[in-house]
Amino acid sequence: MKAFKKITISSALCTILFSTLTIACSKDGNEAPIGQEIPAVDHSTAKTNFVKVNGTDFAYRTWGRESGIPLILLPGTGGSMDDWDPAVTNGLAKQYRVIIFDNKGVASSKGTTPNTVQAMADDTIDFIKAMNLGKVNIMGFSMGGFVAQRIVLTKPTLVNKIILADSGPKGAIGLSNLPNIIAGTAGLSPEASYLKLGFTDSKASIEAGKASFARVQFRTLDRDLPLSETTSTAQFTAVLAWAQPDADALKEIEKIKQPVLIVHGDRDLPIAIENAHNMKQHITNAVLLEFKDSGHAAFYQNHEAFLAKALEFLGQ
Repeated sequence: MKAFKKITISSALCTILFSTLTIACSKDGNEAPIGQEIPAVDHSTAKTNFVKVNGTDFAYRTWGRESGIPLILLPGTGGSMDDWDPAVTNGLAKQYRVIIFDNKGVASSKGTTPNTVQAMADDTIDFIKAMNLGKVNIMGFSMGGFVAQRIVLTKPTLVNKIILADSGPKGAIGLSNLPNIIAGTAGLSPEASYLKLGFTDSKASIEAGKASFARVQFRTLDRDLPLSETTSTAQFTAVLAWAQPDADALKEIEKIKQPVLIVHGDRDLPIAIENAHNMKQHITNAVLLEFKDSGHAAFYQNHEAFLAKALEFLGQ
């Protein structure tokens, strides 16, 4: 595959850290035969749409229950719409309108990807406004959690509730070691990289990781475009800047007053579990869901338990 012909830190980050690196070809014949029931829309069949955001086309997909406050999902570094685990997205869509999208310059969206988390947050705010969504719930995975924090701190009236999955505050413990972590995956297959970075070495975690990896491949029609090297570099720059020590980071997140569900694996490799504990202590309305024997993709490994807690949290 292309990602293993030439490995750079930025391309490695975005092709093997939080992305499954599978590019499927579109097929013809999307229409159901006459007389055949058209299946309900889900992660695998949701149509890719586009919305103009300050003159730039943003790609998005949406499905699920139309009533209630919509739920915006923000992916991790290197992730596109096709890197979410359908077990999670479809589970959330049973009770909420789920919206996944590619931020500026990412995958199928146009424009140039910014190299700061704040600019990514600003673009997300503009996307939400362009979609005329009003108040939203936000779930951010890893880097998406960084963006979620900046969204609520920048435009607090826009956000109802927040889920932070395996994320951390500015200066997150362990994050500055990311280049070395990525270097340790050199030469691994996409699945092996997915397992190493997202799961632990136990039999149970590996089996869960393989099942998650397979689910992510299930969509075969209209899959997202791969991330460009320019986007990969910009995201990597933003993440490493976020990793720099910040003495005021924990004090700053004390300004977050919305209910926050923090989800974290106790053996998260890129972002240590201590970050989840620190955030819980400094966000007034935060609760922590910690998964044992789980890595950076803890909410994928434990998707049933995660969904039970997340839906309860959002419904309160």
